[in-house]
Amino acid sequence: MSVHAHPDDESSKGAATLARYAAEGVEVLVVTCTGGERGDVLNPAMDRPGVRENLAAIRRDEMAEARRILGVRQHFLGFVDSGLPGPGEPLPEGCFALAPLEEAAGRLVGLIRSFRPHVVVTYDETGGYPHPDHIRTHQVTVAAFDAAGEAGRHPEAGRHPEAGRHPEAGAPWRPLKLYYQGGLSRPWFQALHDAMTARGMDSGMREVLAELPETGLEITTRVPCAEYFATRDRALLAHATQIDPNAGFMVHDRDVEREVWPTEDYHLARSHVDADADVDVDVDGATPEDDLFAGVRCPRRPQRPTAAAGAAASPGCG
Repeated sequence: MSVHAHPDDESSKGAATLARYAAEGVEVLVVTCTGGERGDVLNPAMDRPGVRENLAAIRRDEMAEARRILGVRQHFLGFVDSGLPGPGEPLPEGCFALAPLEEAAGRLVGLIRSFRPHVVVTYDETGGYPHPDHIRTHQVTVAAFDAAGEAGRHPEAGRHPEAGRHPEAGAPWRPLKLYYQGGLSRPWFQALHDAMTARGMDSGMREVLAELPETGLEITTRVPCAEYFATRDRALLAHATQIDPNAGFMVHDRDVEREVWPTEDYHLARSHVDADADVDVDVDGATPEDDLFAGVRCPRRPQRPTAAAGAAASPGCG
């Protein structure tokens, strides 16, 4: 389960990872907390009559196409985009960033108990950048991750339409691992800038590097997924109101990226994996994991616990 703030976030953050796992047969669900109703039209080619007036519906259609390209399922959590207020401006009434934490987390708890993920991915406490919806997405996801396995928490969060094939959906479920997105880091920008410059290319990244902080999130997990970068790019371009194909992330050389940075990166924030499990990261973190399911996978899929098992501790395999 990958939890995001707006449509397009799933395609700009960890999309190649999602596409890889979906292609391998993993059940993947993208959760989009808001509809992106207050977003801007960032692609000049789409800034035309009728687009801004119908942005909410258009962004839903874009999300449907991106979901199809990635090969994943997707669910809107149902909150309203907060927008990005200027300094001193109040948040709009009824927006996601002002939603009570328990209410918002309760919706996600219901989805976790229905979909029953072993791994949950979201943003760190900074949101990746200081958009109020990204920060709230972090807060809501962490709260739901902690509450979903406790029978006494959110008893109203029962069976959800996204339950799919799991007949025991609605019982408490404890995901095994929580990750934060670690992409678009300063080391990533620096590596691509250096490699492109060495090849006589203009990276276009000098201004970005000048603004990025020297320190960032510790990376514990690097998932090889270069063969899915093209899928990621197609999903990004499906969000035509948000992605200018001639600017920003879309203009760096993809062959250079595959050569110098063939992974998408994550920070393992919480883990309930047995300490004796076969995890691919050493105790000092010197050898990163190469799989979000490290310590979770096993040769044979066990029986899922039933509701009678009480708090439904997740099985140790996925």
